[in-house]
Amino acid sequence: MTQGEARAPVDVSGGTPMRRQALGAFVREARSRLTPRMAGLPDGPRRRTPGLRREEVAQLCGISVTWYTWIEQGRDVVVSPAVWARLAGVLQMARAERAYLFELAECADPQAPRDDPVGMQGVLDACVAAVDAPAYVLDRAWNILAFNGAFDTLFAGYTTRDAAPNLLRYIFMAPEARALVVDWEQRARRVVAEFRADAGAHLDEPDVQVLAESLSRDSTVFAHWWTRHAVIEREGGLREFDHPKSGRLRFQQVTFRLATHPELKLVMLLQDKADAESAG
Repeated sequence: MTQGEARAPVDVSGGTPMRRQALGAFVREARSRLTPRMAGLPDGPRRRTPGLRREEVAQLCGISVTWYTWIEQGRDVVVSPAVWARLAGVLQMARAERAYLFELAECADPQAPRDDPVGMQGVLDACVAAVDAPAYVLDRAWNILAFNGAFDTLFAGYTTRDAAPNLLRYIFMAPEARALVVDWEQRARRVVAEFRADAGAHLDEPDVQVLAESLSRDSTVFAHWWTRHAVIEREGGLREFDHPKSGRLRFQQVTFRLATHPELKLVMLLQDKADAESAG
Protein backbone atom coordinates (compact mmCIF):
# COMPACT_ATOMS: atom_id res chain seq x y z
CA MET A 1 0.00 0.00 0.00
CA THR A 2 1.16 3.53 -0.67
CA GLN A 3 1.72 6.22 1.93
CA GLY A 4 -1.53 7.51 3.37
CA GLU A 5 -3.48 4.25 2.98
CA ALA A 6 -5.17 2.45 5.84
CA ARG A 7 -4.14 -1.07 6.76
CA ALA A 8 -7.68 -2.13 7.59
CA PRO A 9 -11.17 -0.64 7.79
CA VAL A 10 -10.98 0.45 11.41
CA ASP A 11 -13.14 2.88 13.30
CA VAL A 12 -10.73 5.81 13.46
CA SER A 13 -11.61 8.18 10.61
CA GLY A 14 -14.74 9.69 12.13
CA GLY A 15 -17.83 10.75 10.25
CA THR A 16 -21.26 9.20 10.33
CA PRO A 17 -22.16 6.01 8.44
CA MET A 18 -24.55 8.07 6.30
CA ARG A 19 -21.75 10.46 5.34
CA ARG A 20 -19.40 7.59 4.48
CA GLN A 21 -22.09 5.89 2.39
CA ALA A 22 -22.78 9.15 0.55
CA LEU A 23 -19.07 9.57 -0.09
CA GLY A 24 -18.74 6.04 -1.46
CA ALA A 25 -21.78 6.46 -3.71
CA PHE A 26 -20.49 9.80 -4.98
CA VAL A 27 -17.07 8.35 -5.88
CA ARG A 28 -18.72 5.34 -7.51
CA GLU A 29 -20.97 7.55 -9.63
CA ALA A 30 -18.00 9.70 -10.70
CA ARG A 31 -16.12 6.55 -11.76
CA SER A 32 -19.06 5.37 -13.83
CA ARG A 33 -19.06 8.58 -15.88
CA LEU A 34 -15.40 8.33 -16.90
CA THR A 35 -14.50 6.35 -20.00
CA PRO A 36 -11.08 4.73 -20.51
CA ARG A 37 -10.39 7.14 -23.36
CA MET A 38 -11.13 10.13 -21.10
CA ALA A 39 -8.64 8.73 -18.59
CA GLY A 40 -6.00 8.13 -21.24
CA LEU A 41 -6.41 4.34 -21.20
CA PRO A 42 -7.04 1.95 -24.12
CA ASP A 43 -10.68 0.93 -24.59
CA GLY A 44 -9.87 -2.77 -24.18
CA PRO A 45 -12.51 -5.51 -24.36
CA ARG A 46 -16.25 -4.85 -24.21
CA ARG A 47 -17.37 -3.73 -20.74
CA ARG A 48 -20.40 -4.98 -18.89
CA THR A 49 -20.84 -1.72 -16.99
CA PRO A 50 -20.11 1.87 -18.03
CA GLY A 51 -17.12 3.79 -16.79
CA LEU A 52 -13.77 2.75 -15.47
CA ARG A 53 -13.15 -0.37 -13.45
CA ARG A 54 -12.14 -0.10 -9.82
CA GLU A 55 -8.79 -1.62 -10.71
CA GLU A 56 -8.13 1.13 -13.22
CA VAL A 57 -8.98 3.95 -10.83
CA ALA A 58 -6.85 2.39 -8.10
CA GLN A 59 -3.93 2.05 -10.50
CA LEU A 60 -4.22 5.65 -11.69
CA CYS A 61 -4.37 6.86 -8.07
CA GLY A 62 -1.46 4.70 -6.97
CA ILE A 63 -3.44 2.85 -4.29
CA SER A 64 -4.51 -0.74 -3.80
CA VAL A 65 -7.72 -2.09 -5.31
CA THR A 66 -8.86 -3.39 -1.93
CA TRP A 67 -8.44 -0.04 -0.30
CA TYR A 68 -10.23 1.79 -3.11
CA THR A 69 -13.06 -0.74 -2.85
CA TRP A 70 -13.42 0.05 0.85
CA ILE A 71 -13.84 3.73 -0.04
CA GLU A 72 -16.68 2.97 -2.47
CA GLN A 73 -18.28 0.64 0.05
CA GLY A 74 -18.36 3.38 2.67
CA ARG A 75 -16.05 1.50 5.00
CA ASP A 76 -14.52 3.45 7.87
CA VAL A 77 -10.95 3.98 6.64
CA VAL A 78 -8.40 6.76 7.07
CA VAL A 79 -7.66 8.61 3.83
CA SER A 80 -5.07 11.36 3.60
CA PRO A 81 -5.93 14.68 1.88
CA ALA A 82 -3.25 13.94 -0.72
CA VAL A 83 -5.00 10.70 -1.72
CA TRP A 84 -8.37 12.43 -1.95
CA ALA A 85 -6.73 15.05 -4.17
CA ARG A 86 -5.32 12.36 -6.47
CA LEU A 87 -8.71 10.65 -6.62
CA ALA A 88 -10.46 13.91 -7.50
CA GLY A 89 -7.93 14.49 -10.27
CA VAL A 90 -8.20 10.98 -11.70
CA LEU A 91 -12.00 11.17 -11.71
CA GLN A 92 -11.77 14.60 -13.38
CA MET A 93 -14.11 16.23 -10.88
CA ALA A 94 -15.34 19.73 -11.55
CA ARG A 95 -14.73 22.41 -8.93
CA ALA A 96 -18.08 21.95 -7.19
CA GLU A 97 -17.69 18.16 -7.23
CA ARG A 98 -14.21 18.39 -5.76
CA ALA A 99 -15.41 20.71 -2.99
CA TYR A 100 -18.26 18.28 -2.23
CA LEU A 101 -15.82 15.37 -2.08
CA PHE A 102 -13.63 17.10 0.51
CA GLU A 103 -16.66 18.25 2.46
CA LEU A 104 -17.90 14.66 2.75
CA ALA A 105 -14.37 13.51 3.59
CA GLU A 106 -14.19 16.19 6.31
CA CYS A 107 -10.73 17.42 5.38
CA ALA A 108 -9.19 20.40 3.59
CA ASP A 109 -8.26 20.20 -0.07
CA PRO A 110 -4.46 20.65 -0.26
CA GLN A 111 -4.82 21.89 -3.83
CA ALA A 112 -7.82 24.13 -3.33
CA PRO A 113 -7.72 26.87 -5.96
CA ARG A 114 -7.38 30.39 -4.65
CA ASP A 115 -10.36 32.60 -5.31
CA ASP A 116 -8.97 35.64 -7.07
CA PRO A 117 -11.78 38.18 -7.37
CA VAL A 118 -10.45 39.67 -10.60
CA GLY A 119 -13.13 41.74 -12.28
CA MET A 120 -15.33 41.52 -9.16
CA GLN A 121 -14.65 44.97 -7.71
CA GLY A 122 -17.62 46.61 -9.39
CA VAL A 123 -19.95 43.87 -8.17
CA LEU A 124 -18.59 44.02 -4.63
CA ASP A 125 -18.96 47.79 -4.52
CA ALA A 126 -22.54 47.52 -5.76
CA CYS A 127 -23.35 44.88 -3.11
CA VAL A 128 -22.25 46.98 -0.16
CA ALA A 129 -23.73 50.16 -1.65
CA ALA A 130 -27.14 48.46 -1.77
CA VAL A 131 -27.06 47.89 2.01
CA ASP A 132 -28.27 50.71 4.26
CA ALA A 133 -26.43 49.37 7.29
CA PRO A 134 -22.61 49.35 7.63
CA ALA A 135 -21.38 46.64 5.25
CA TYR A 136 -18.03 45.44 3.97
CA VAL A 137 -16.39 42.53 2.12
CA LEU A 138 -13.40 40.61 3.49
CA ASP A 139 -11.07 38.22 1.70
CA ARG A 140 -9.30 35.29 3.37
CA ALA A 141 -6.58 37.61 4.76
CA TRP A 142 -9.29 39.95 6.07
CA ASN A 143 -8.40 42.68 3.61
CA ILE A 144 -11.39 45.00 3.23
CA LEU A 145 -12.10 44.76 -0.49
CA ALA A 146 -15.28 46.86 -0.49
CA PHE A 147 -17.21 48.97 2.02
CA ASN A 148 -20.03 51.46 2.07
CA GLY A 149 -20.29 54.93 3.51
CA ALA A 150 -22.06 53.75 6.66
CA PHE A 151 -19.14 51.46 7.50
CA ASP A 152 -16.57 54.18 6.82
CA THR A 153 -18.52 56.54 9.07
CA LEU A 154 -18.68 53.95 11.85
CA PHE A 155 -14.91 53.45 11.64
CA ALA A 156 -14.30 57.21 11.54
CA GLY A 157 -12.92 57.26 8.01
CA TYR A 158 -10.32 54.50 8.48
CA THR A 159 -11.20 52.72 5.24
CA THR A 160 -10.88 55.85 3.12
CA ARG A 161 -7.63 56.94 4.80
CA ASP A 162 -5.86 53.60 4.37
CA ALA A 163 -4.91 52.65 0.82
CA ALA A 164 -5.10 48.93 1.69
CA PRO A 165 -7.45 48.59 4.67
CA ASN A 166 -7.27 45.37 6.65
CA LEU A 167 -9.60 44.57 9.55
CA LEU A 168 -6.97 42.78 11.64
CA ARG A 169 -4.42 45.55 11.19
CA TYR A 170 -7.03 48.08 12.22
CA ILE A 171 -8.01 46.19 15.37
CA PHE A 172 -4.44 45.57 16.53
CA MET A 173 -2.48 48.49 15.10
CA ALA A 174 -4.83 51.49 15.01
CA PRO A 175 -4.81 53.31 18.39
CA GLU A 176 -8.42 54.48 17.90
CA ALA A 177 -9.65 50.87 17.68
CA ARG A 178 -9.24 50.37 21.42
CA ALA A 179 -11.54 53.32 22.07
CA LEU A 180 -14.07 52.44 19.38
CA VAL A 181 -14.52 48.71 20.03
CA VAL A 182 -16.30 48.00 23.31
CA ASP A 183 -14.49 45.33 25.42
CA TRP A 184 -11.55 45.55 23.06
CA GLU A 185 -9.47 42.94 24.94
CA GLN A 186 -12.19 40.30 24.70
CA ARG A 187 -12.91 41.08 21.06
CA ALA A 188 -9.20 40.95 20.22
CA ARG A 189 -8.91 37.46 21.69
CA ARG A 190 -11.96 36.22 19.78
CA VAL A 191 -10.89 37.86 16.53
CA VAL A 192 -7.56 36.01 16.51
CA ALA A 193 -9.32 32.66 17.06
CA GLU A 194 -11.89 33.49 14.38
CA PHE A 195 -9.17 34.42 11.91
CA ARG A 196 -7.25 31.20 12.56
CA ALA A 197 -10.41 29.18 11.90
CA ASP A 198 -11.24 31.24 8.84
CA ALA A 199 -7.79 31.02 7.25
CA GLY A 200 -6.81 27.59 8.58
CA ALA A 201 -6.59 25.98 5.16
CA HIS A 202 -4.43 28.85 3.85
CA LEU A 203 -1.91 29.42 6.65
CA ASP A 204 0.97 28.56 4.31
CA GLU A 205 -0.20 31.00 1.62
CA PRO A 206 2.00 34.12 1.29
CA ASP A 207 -0.68 36.74 1.98
CA VAL A 208 -1.95 35.05 5.14
CA GLN A 209 1.56 34.13 6.29
CA VAL A 210 2.90 37.68 5.85
CA LEU A 211 -0.08 39.14 7.71
CA ALA A 212 0.27 36.77 10.67
CA GLU A 213 4.03 37.28 10.87
CA SER A 214 3.84 41.06 10.70
CA LEU A 215 1.11 41.27 13.35
CA SER A 216 2.98 38.84 15.58
CA ARG A 217 6.01 41.08 15.33
CA ASP A 218 4.21 44.41 15.79
CA SER A 219 1.44 43.53 18.28
CA THR A 220 2.18 41.73 21.52
CA VAL A 221 -1.54 41.10 22.04
CA PHE A 222 -1.93 39.43 18.63
CA ALA A 223 1.26 37.41 19.18
CA HIS A 224 0.04 36.23 22.58
CA TRP A 225 -3.28 34.89 21.29
CA TRP A 226 -1.90 33.63 17.97
CA THR A 227 0.49 31.28 19.75
CA ARG A 228 -2.41 29.84 21.77
CA HIS A 229 -3.83 28.24 18.58
CA ALA A 230 -7.41 28.80 19.73
CA VAL A 231 -10.07 28.29 17.05
CA ILE A 232 -13.68 29.45 17.14
CA GLU A 233 -16.28 29.95 14.46
CA ARG A 234 -17.04 33.44 13.20
CA GLU A 235 -20.52 33.48 14.69
CA GLY A 236 -21.53 37.11 14.47
CA GLY A 237 -23.88 38.41 17.12
CA LEU A 238 -23.83 41.62 19.14
CA ARG A 239 -21.14 44.18 18.31
CA GLU A 240 -20.85 47.36 20.37
CA PHE A 241 -18.96 50.55 19.59
CA ASP A 242 -18.25 53.80 21.43
CA HIS A 243 -18.39 56.15 18.47
CA PRO A 244 -16.65 59.52 18.99
CA LYS A 245 -19.67 61.40 17.61
CA SER A 246 -22.66 59.07 17.90
CA GLY A 247 -21.93 57.54 21.31
CA ARG A 248 -22.70 53.91 22.16
CA LEU A 249 -23.89 51.95 19.12
CA ARG A 250 -25.07 48.33 19.04
CA PHE A 251 -25.27 46.13 15.98
CA GLN A 252 -26.00 42.52 15.13
CA GLN A 253 -23.25 41.21 12.87
CA VAL A 254 -24.34 38.92 10.03
CA THR A 255 -21.87 37.27 7.64
CA PHE A 256 -22.52 35.63 4.27
CA ARG A 257 -20.07 33.85 1.99
CA LEU A 258 -20.30 34.47 -1.74
CA ALA A 259 -21.40 31.33 -3.57
CA THR A 260 -19.03 31.85 -6.50
CA HIS A 261 -16.13 33.04 -4.32
CA PRO A 262 -16.43 31.27 -0.93
CA GLU A 263 -13.26 32.92 0.37
CA LEU A 264 -15.02 36.29 0.24
CA LYS A 265 -17.36 37.28 3.06
CA LEU A 266 -20.06 39.94 2.98
CA VAL A 267 -20.44 41.31 6.50
CA MET A 268 -23.32 43.52 7.59
CA LEU A 269 -23.77 45.34 10.91
CA LEU A 270 -27.51 45.59 11.43
CA GLN A 271 -28.74 48.08 13.97
CA ASP A 272 -29.69 46.42 17.21
CA LYS A 273 -33.49 46.21 17.60
CA ALA A 274 -33.48 47.97 20.97
CA ASP A 275 -31.40 50.85 19.59
CA ALA A 276 -33.64 51.12 16.53
CA GLU A 277 -36.78 51.33 18.69
CA SER A 278 -35.26 53.98 20.97
CA ALA A 279 -34.11 55.98 17.96
CA GLY A 280 -37.63 55.80 16.53
